[in-house]
Amino acid sequence: MIELLKELIKIKSDTKEGANDALLFCARWLEEHGEAVEVHDNKGFLMLTAQKGQGSEKLVWNGHVDVVPGHDEQFTPMEELGRLYGRGSADMKAGVAAMMQAFIELDPDQLEREVHLHIVTDEEIGGHNTSEWLVSQGHSGNFVICGEPTGLKVGLQSKGILHMDMVFKGKPAHGSRPWEGVNAIEQAMKYHMAMGELPFRKESTEYYEQPSVNLAIINAGKRYNVVPELCEMSYDIRFMPGQDPKEITNQMVELGETLGIDFDYKSSSSTTPALTTTADNPYIQTLQESIRSNTGNDPVLFGQHGAADTRYYAAVNGGEGAIEFGPSGDDWHGNAEYVEISSVHEYKDILVTHALS
Repeated sequence: MIELLKELIKIKSDTKEGANDALLFCARWLEEHGEAVEVHDNKGFLMLTAQKGQGSEKLVWNGHVDVVPGHDEQFTPMEELGRLYGRGSADMKAGVAAMMQAFIELDPDQLEREVHLHIVTDEEIGGHNTSEWLVSQGHSGNFVICGEPTGLKVGLQSKGILHMDMVFKGKPAHGSRPWEGVNAIEQAMKYHMAMGELPFRKESTEYYEQPSVNLAIINAGKRYNVVPELCEMSYDIRFMPGQDPKEITNQMVELGETLGIDFDYKSSSSTTPALTTTADNPYIQTLQESIRSNTGNDPVLFGQHGAADTRYYAAVNGGEGAIEFGPSGDDWHGNAEYVEISSVHEYKDILVTHALS
């Protein structure tokens, strides 16, 4: 399995073509180990599916072989002190290698459910052409594990995404006589400072202290000697399970009206929902048992701040039943990305135990 991981790291899969090469490598490896594989093509993005077992339940393992760009030397795997360094070692070729090894080790006659393996090639750019496409074609399940690096902790929830674009309006005037105008930048600053007191900002849940609000884009002003008439600001808001993006939008609009600020706004029409799996989910219960039996440690449940391909699978189950769970590593997307080799073995064993539970 670790040799498989090293071979995957060697494939420079930070482009569409490279990711497709890595996908085809995975398909050949699985076929060489006796598995039936179907390779799908959507708009030139390749993905594969494989399945075994029987029963009314479907368990899906999802992994991606595409990586963010890295330095050339990062595509030469280096093993040191129990760590394997390289681009994609943690995010998430280790998860893919473990899922592939676990899949070939499963005896279909011992399975009381179907286990499906999905390997995709565009998660790092949104997953729209592969994981989202697979779900649209009916490839989903009762419970889905995306093997993102979580340190063997269970990311059972994630925040939703709301994008809010705002245009604050002022009144232009000569820069030497600012009192004759209304500075749109100052209007935007006034709004932003007051936004921290909105009710949705002060809410919390079992897994989150607060929602995430990032002032991501600002654009205003063209000349020193002109009071700016317009200021454009864009917010990236990650709301918690239980929060309503429409209510968040309403609070933001009402704030501007209360402050007497002239503005236009546009909230994202395709809001990404929060994922809401809870600890009493039966698959979470059996996964925790599998973690205990294979590691001797008590499982840790947590909420992810960002989004992954889990969102597409959860969408067909009312926001539930798709989680992030993977090996231990660090510095993914960084120059010193690595995975803990021992955790890859533990992860593989947990997957097998969980599938058979």
